[in-house]
Amino acid sequence: MSYEQTRSEMEKTFGTMPGFFQAVPKDVMTQMWPIMKKYIFGQSSIPPKYREMIGLAVAAALKCPYCETFHRGAAQMNGATEEELAEVGVLVGQTSFWSSILHTQNYDLNTFMKEFQAMGEYAAKQQQVSAH
Repeated sequence: MSYEQTRSEMEKTFGTMPGFFQAVPKDVMTQMWPIMKKYIFGQSSIPPKYREMIGLAVAAALKCPYCETFHRGAAQMNGATEEELAEVGVLVGQTSFWSSILHTQNYDLNTFMKEFQAMGEYAAKQQQVSAH
């Protein structure tokens, strides 16, 4: 797709061509737009509400106000509730917290993987017991 076609599609999608897109090199924009169009604005394997909540979690972890604004608003437009968005914050916080703990302990990754495997096996057995 040419840059002109890409720009036209973007204008149809957004109603305008935002300035930050205009600052991206043309060859990069023609490569990135199809990916963005599918995975941000189109149909993918992940439903839009959940996709945007994932984007919000990533944005919060990166501490990017641009991405936070975009993905929070897009999640709301796709039906995310305030309760769900608050839960995203808890998940981001928990992941960051435990990552910090593991890294500062320099916890052995192989030990972690073995322990994680054992926890998963235990959880699977518990699900089987509760299903009967």
